Amino acid sequence: MSHPHPELTAPPTLPKGGLRVIPLGGLGEVGRNMTVFEYDGRLLVVDCGVLFPEDHHPGVDLILPDFAAIRDRLDAIEALVLTHGHEDHIGATPYLLRERGDIPLVGSRLTLALLESKFREHRLKNTVHHVVAAGDVISFGPFELEFVAVNHSIPDALAVAIRTGAGLVLHTGDFKMDQLPLDGRITDLNAFARLGEEGVDLFLTDSTNAEVPGFTTHEKDITPSLDRAFYNSSQRVIVACFASHVHRVQQVLDAAVKHGRKVAWVGRSMVRNMGIARELGYLTVPPGLIVDAKELGKLPPHQQVLISTGSQGEPLSALSRIAQRSHSFVHLEENDTVILASSLIPGNENAVYRVINGLSRLGANVVHKGNAMVHVSGHASAGELLYCYNIVKPRNVLPVHGEVRHMRANGDLARATGVPHDRVLLAEDGVVVDLVDGVASISGKVECGYVFVDGSTVGGISESSLKDRRILGEEGFVSVIVVVDTVTGKVLSGPEIHARGFAEEASKFDKVRGPLLAAVEQAMADGTTDTYQLQQTMRRVLGRWVGNQLRRRPMIVPVVVEA
Repeated sequence: MSHPHPELTAPPTLPKGGLRVIPLGGLGEVGRNMTVFEYDGRLLVVDCGVLFPEDHHPGVDLILPDFAAIRDRLDAIEALVLTHGHEDHIGATPYLLRERGDIPLVGSRLTLALLESKFREHRLKNTVHHVVAAGDVISFGPFELEFVAVNHSIPDALAVAIRTGAGLVLHTGDFKMDQLPLDGRITDLNAFARLGEEGVDLFLTDSTNAEVPGFTTHEKDITPSLDRAFYNSSQRVIVACFASHVHRVQQVLDAAVKHGRKVAWVGRSMVRNMGIARELGYLTVPPGLIVDAKELGKLPPHQQVLISTGSQGEPLSALSRIAQRSHSFVHLEENDTVILASSLIPGNENAVYRVINGLSRLGANVVHKGNAMVHVSGHASAGELLYCYNIVKPRNVLPVHGEVRHMRANGDLARATGVPHDRVLLAEDGVVVDLVDGVASISGKVECGYVFVDGSTVGGISESSLKDRRILGEEGFVSVIVVVDTVTGKVLSGPEIHARGFAEEASKFDKVRGPLLAAVEQAMADGTTDTYQLQQTMRRVLGRWVGNQLRRRPMIVPVVVEA
């Protein structure tokens, strides 16, 4: 199995007739999925998603793929193919279209419909859409695309087979092999087998559940647990799930009908997405079932169901605000039932448990995956992946979509089914893979960092800025100001010290005023008149003192003013 190496350099010129694969997100992480394919000087992009920030990204709203590797070649992009409508696969699309607005967008009806509202928010007009369905074949430049139905936790998901002169590539997108799906749309294993007979030269396959043995549980198996939670609740029921999980919402609606309850949406994205799903026929809603959230409060509690966003503990989501008693019109009551119908995305554990504790503190009965089967994964487990490898029989494998441990486990499965050891490539974001004469190999790397969205700023926040924010949040802030006369070499005023984020009294810093004064005057006596150098002198003295006396490493902002 190949491994990325830190000594990799920029890849050489792609040999004629070769296909280059450049992952810009989704390899080594769960989110930010984006893969670029290059053939004969032209580019095809598959997915363009976001990664949601973790606790060590203070103030960050979203994390985007780094477009730098293709920014000077945007005109060479033939199309952007979107495998399904989850945020980690479509969320960064508006940011790419800001840089070239006429890139053709290719995806299923629901996937492209979910993008429309994003385009309105970003004021993008006249975008180019190509709606495709399973079985469709369409060409863009040198890329012939065939779409294959796959089952996932959102309707209308598609795998894509990419044919070029270099061979056949099969990209599964996110998928599983639920044989009893709620919408009756199963993963098309016949198409996988047919493509395998044709000869799949490179197989890019979902790694998320590669460590999980066996087969992923059927969606329909959740129904009894939801039914039980509704039956046991004599109060209001609040269900939190992903705003795009149409299947889960359908199950909640069915349970509400069975138990004589009305339903309201809570959360902007939930209202928007379920409106789209209902309009396009992916969500079946009996007449009179849905009411306005504010009107729902007028009904007795045992007749109420709220379907909310916030299953990942997002700080500004509806569920988080309910847990903090800061929601404008939803107020939790003793013995209300809250169902978290979702899995934990890696990195969100603390946020989710914080919300669960907040809800429990308010007297809610919290039902979640840890104590009831109210969610199943949307990704293929090891047994399903083995099945796919055996019917596709790929010549080369590139595991995608997952952390390193997931991709490594996926690679082990490929080798177990007979894929040669050196034909299983373990890459990460930015590591370039070339398919030449039927053999895939790592050829180099491109720069591929995180691009942070902070409010209206895109890419303006660096790792250095985040480090400063973490220091401010964890270690505190100290400023020190002096007024000096560099001619006489005397300090005329100060040092004046202001500290924030410290448990110690302000008087604690009186002990360092003398050493600061002496250090500045000594520096001027030694001929230092540059204010920057004097500031650095104060930074060193104050930093050393705070470290030794208070065991802290705060942000220190020294200011020297010349009189």
